[in-house]
Amino acid sequence: MTTQEALKIYRDHIARMKALNHAMGILSYDGATTAPVESAEGRGKTLAYLSNCAYEIETAPALMEAAQFLKDHSQELNPQDRREIELFLRENEYTASIPQEEFVAYVELLNKADAVWHKAKQDSDFASFAPIVKDIFETNVRFAKYYKPGQAPYDTQLSRYERGLTMEKTDAFFNALKERIVPLLKKVMAKPQVDDSFIWGKLYPTEAQRKFSDYLMDVITINKDRCSIGETEHPFTTFFNKKDVRITTHYHEETPIYSMYSVIHEGGHALYELHSADELEGTLLSGGVSMSIHESQSRFMENYIGRSREFIGLIFPKMQELFPEQLAGVTPEQMYLAVNKAEPSLIRTEADELTYALHVLVRYEIEKSLFDGSISVEELPAVWNAKYKEYLGIEVPDDKRGVLQDSHWSGGNVGYFPSYALGSAYGAQMLAKMRQSVDVEGAIRSGDLRPITGWLEEHIWKFGCLYDPMELLERALGEPFNPRYFTDYLEEKFTAIYGL
Repeated sequence: MTTQEALKIYRDHIARMKALNHAMGILSYDGATTAPVESAEGRGKTLAYLSNCAYEIETAPALMEAAQFLKDHSQELNPQDRREIELFLRENEYTASIPQEEFVAYVELLNKADAVWHKAKQDSDFASFAPIVKDIFETNVRFAKYYKPGQAPYDTQLSRYERGLTMEKTDAFFNALKERIVPLLKKVMAKPQVDDSFIWGKLYPTEAQRKFSDYLMDVITINKDRCSIGETEHPFTTFFNKKDVRITTHYHEETPIYSMYSVIHEGGHALYELHSADELEGTLLSGGVSMSIHESQSRFMENYIGRSREFIGLIFPKMQELFPEQLAGVTPEQMYLAVNKAEPSLIRTEADELTYALHVLVRYEIEKSLFDGSISVEELPAVWNAKYKEYLGIEVPDDKRGVLQDSHWSGGNVGYFPSYALGSAYGAQMLAKMRQSVDVEGAIRSGDLRPITGWLEEHIWKFGCLYDPMELLERALGEPFNPRYFTDYLEEKFTAIYGL
C-alpha cells in the first residue's frame, strides 16, 4: 500500500461516515424542533439503523489498516493530514472500545430520552425521567471503563469534552472562582437592586421577537444563507458543515431577554463553525476543537459583547421600534443595567454573569457524585435543591425549574457543564488580548463588529481542530490560561454597576 492509496481509502470511509452523521443530525434536529410528539419511536428505529452503519464504517478493518499505515508513515504526510489521522485514531479508540450492540442501543436510548425529558419537564415530573437518567449515567460510566479502564470514569468523560481536563483541575478552577465570586455577590446583594421591571411581565409578542432575532443575527455578522434559526424547548446549535449551521431559541412572551441572549449565545457557536478554514471542510478538522473553546465563543458574544453598554446602545433603537409601548420612557442606560442585574435565580440559561458559574458548579458536583456512586439518581432532586440553597440561597419550587431544566443529560452530554464556566473564563482572557490591537468598544458603537469577529477568526475560528484546546488558547493569548482575568473582569464590572 502507498501513502496515496491509504489516503484514498481513509477519505472514502470518512466521507461515508460524515454523510451518515449528517443524516442522523438532521433527524435529531427535526426531533427537537418540528417533529410531532409521537414521532420518537419511528425516528429511533431509523437512527439505530444509521448508527449501526456508522459504527461499521468507523471500525471497518480497511479503514483501520489505512489509518494505521498513515500513522506509521506520518513523515510522508503534510501537517494537516498528519493531524487528522491523529484525531481520527484518538476518537476511534473510544468508539472501537464499545461493543457494537451497546453503541447502537445507546443511540436508541438518547432518542427516547429526548422525548421523555420534554414530557417530564412539561409535567415537572422527575420520577418519570429518572430511569432514563440512570441508564444514561450507567452507560457513560461503563463506556469510560471500556475506554480507559485504569482511569477514574469522570476524568475520562471530562477529557472527552476538553482534552486533558480532570476533576483535580476542575476543582482548582472552581475554587479560584468561588474565592472571589461569593464575596463579590454578597457585596452586590447588600446594595439597592437594579430595576428591571420593564422587561418582565408585559406582553412581548412572539412575532416581534422573531424579527428581533433576525436583526440580532445580522448585527453579530451571521450569514443567514448558511445559518437558519429554529424554535425548541431548550436552545442549542447544531452544525453539519460550514454552509449548514442551525441555531435555535425559545420565545417567552413575558420578556424578550431570554430569546435575545439565547440567539446571541447560539450565534457565537454558529460563527465559530461558519468560519473554520475552507481547506478543513469535509475533514475531521473542520469546526470547533472542544466544548470549552466553543463555549468561550458563545459566552464571548453573549456577555462580553452582548451585555456591554455599547452593544445595548447599538441595538436599543431597534428594540424600541419593535416594542414601542413596552419600552416607552426607557433609556439605553436603564436597559444596560437591567440586562446586567446580578441576583441569584433558578434557571442557568437566564443567570447573570456573576452567578452563572455557581449554576455550573452545582451540575459539576452532581455529575461527579453520580459517577462515583456517592448519590443515586433517585436522590437527584433533593441534592439539586440543597445545592441551590447552599450556593445561591434560593428555594427550588419544582422539578421543572430545578433538576429538569437542562436538556444535556437527555442528550448524553455528561461532563459538558464545566465547559460553560471554563469558556466564560477563556473569553475574558481573549477580550484582554483582543483589546491590545482592536478598539472593541469603538467597533461595537459603530455597528460594525468585523474587527472583533476578524480577530476571533484569525486567532481561533480558522484553525478548526488543528491544535488541541490548550495549545490553541496559548497561541491566541501569548500566555497560559489564567482565571484571574475572569474574576478581575467581574469585579470591575459589578463594582461599577452597583457602586461598591
